[in-house]
Amino acid sequence: MKTVLLAGGRGVRLRPLTYSIPKPLLPVGERPILELIIERLKTFGLTDLVIAVGYRAELIETYFRDGAQLGVHIEYVREVEPLGTAGPLALVRDQCDLGPDESLLVMNGDLLTELDMPQVVDFHERGGHDLTVVTREHLLENPYGVIERDGDRILSIVEKPVVPCTVNAGVYVFRASTLDLVPSQAVVDMPELMNIAVAAGRDVVAYPFDGPWLAIDRIEHLTEALGVVTEADA
Repeated sequence: MKTVLLAGGRGVRLRPLTYSIPKPLLPVGERPILELIIERLKTFGLTDLVIAVGYRAELIETYFRDGAQLGVHIEYVREVEPLGTAGPLALVRDQCDLGPDESLLVMNGDLLTELDMPQVVDFHERGGHDLTVVTREHLLENPYGVIERDGDRILSIVEKPVVPCTVNAGVYVFRASTLDLVPSQAVVDMPELMNIAVAAGRDVVAYPFDGPWLAIDRIEHLTEALGVVTEADA
């Protein structure tokens, strides 16, 4: 089974670090984020990888080459122009020889997590789903007092309420035929693709996960990630 790592973004929120280095190559300790992800995938026997690259693609391709030095096999699909978070999947569909019912694990190239990937794939395949989305519960903190009113009459006020919500964790399992919904050479983000799949009547389901998980979106996350990696290696 192939695993696709989405690594083409510009990492805007990590500037100025990403002006010269693509986010997947930013170091956590002594190793790049993407290398840590690949090493984790290898522990599950997931060694057939496709890396979707775009921004500073040549640096990622030069660092990882064909993956042999890490004990994996790596292919690349490269965006000529940015295609969003889901658009590169059309390149994967067109380049890779995938059977229509084959499972495809897809994940963002900035995630450190202890999610059991084969377990997610097994859940997806046993259910015969078209798209499985790993989800997490997130507490949305409102920084203000929220007022409930009837016209101009105040009924109540709750100071800084916390609202639970379910969010996308950036890991997916696709039935390969679902990639047919991704238009070629079009900018498509993952939420849009999920909505397209639902509108097309595809079976789109959630796989809840509440274990260790960190998306590296800001500079302070690099320090947090080092603590995660150190704890995992202990």
